[in-house]
Amino acid sequence: MKILNTDNCSQRWSQIEEIRYKLYDSQTQQGTPMDLKRTLSLIDATAIGVGAIIGAGIFVVLGIAVDYAGPAVIISMVIAGIVALFTALSFAELGSAIPKQGGTYEFAYQLISPSVAFVSGCLWLFGQTVAGAAVSLGLASYFFAMFPFFPLKVVAVSAALLLTAVNLVGTKYSAVVNNILVLTKILILCLFIAFGVFQINTQNYSQFAPNGFVGILQGAGFIFFAYLGFGRIAALGGEVKNPKRNLPLAIFVALAVSVVLYIMTGVVATGLQDYRILAGSGSPLADAVKVTGNTALIAGISIGALVATTSVLLTNLVGLSRVSYAMATNGQLPKSMSKIHAKFGTPYVSILITGALMSVLVFVSDLRQTAAITSISILSTHIILHSSVIRLRKANHDFRTFKTPFYPLIPALGIVSCLILMVSLPIEAWIVWAGFVTAVSVYYLLRKMFRRS
Repeated sequence: MKILNTDNCSQRWSQIEEIRYKLYDSQTQQGTPMDLKRTLSLIDATAIGVGAIIGAGIFVVLGIAVDYAGPAVIISMVIAGIVALFTALSFAELGSAIPKQGGTYEFAYQLISPSVAFVSGCLWLFGQTVAGAAVSLGLASYFFAMFPFFPLKVVAVSAALLLTAVNLVGTKYSAVVNNILVLTKILILCLFIAFGVFQINTQNYSQFAPNGFVGILQGAGFIFFAYLGFGRIAALGGEVKNPKRNLPLAIFVALAVSVVLYIMTGVVATGLQDYRILAGSGSPLADAVKVTGNTALIAGISIGALVATTSVLLTNLVGLSRVSYAMATNGQLPKSMSKIHAKFGTPYVSILITGALMSVLVFVSDLRQTAAITSISILSTHIILHSSVIRLRKANHDFRTFKTPFYPLIPALGIVSCLILMVSLPIEAWIVWAGFVTAVSVYYLLRKMFRRS
């Protein structure tokens, strides 16, 4: 069903939508064979968001951002965090109004048009699949550093396939695994901050912004890669208990925890080590903590990176399979991808396909390029997200528990800030992005023409 954006029927639609939601929620709470079950608590949903956010961004991509911003990467983190906050507000309002699988894709499908939703969904799948391949390689790199007798590519592919299998067993079981991983990596980051803060050399801040404000914006464009995870909570809207309350709350708590940890980690890392050593490093936190001479802490950071990348990869696969499931349910991807496993209650075809694609992309991934491609792809879907909030308000759709404050200023600022960060990214990312958008748009038009004939 589509939400009609006309003033004459908006009140009647709100009444119809309330009845539809109650029927839908009643079915999913009971867990009919054709529906995904609501098994995720507030803690589970929040942990999935934190698990998706805190990972490759801070343990790996931080080095790339420092290369552009220098110690001022701290400001880059704040800027990226503000842009993420605008997006979180839109996610919270839309998630409370339309608590279904698919996140940004489903919002666009309900509120804008199927064609815009298709492009948005494909962009999200593309960006997150590329990101997942990069995370797999990051995980393998840390593993290889500790156990160099294992082939790097084999470890990366094995990690992707193993976590695909975990997702097949069921969302609740993967959430339990994720909760343990999230708690572990938060403790390790806290140890890094606690030990490192007393050994900061303030001289390392002397060249605070070597590339000026442009460099800070470029750093924010890359570090935004690290804030992408909270959207995966919305992508699991059909599996969260009491979604009208828990979805918005989980999104805000996950983002708040992550922003605080990111900024504190950035301050300590750039204070411990000269930014030129961290710049472009594939293991910036490990390189930063080397100055302490604490071998146990260095080993702990490496283990933390393994835990963090594993957690991100796990939640990445969850989000990918649910968005592809939503697109298949709406008839925009093959129907087979919407099949639910009779025993495990998971969209097993979607999980298998996305896991396989990620494993293949492992062989063609480059960290800097994939971070830029992922950021520009997801930023463009967030523009569609903010536009969906505007369409929601025009429909006078009051069946929600959270409303974005300072409307329409916040969604407008969200659109502008996303565009600014997109412009800051390298031209190579724009070329890939434009090529992909053109390809999926042509595919959609051809598919529509053949269906009519």
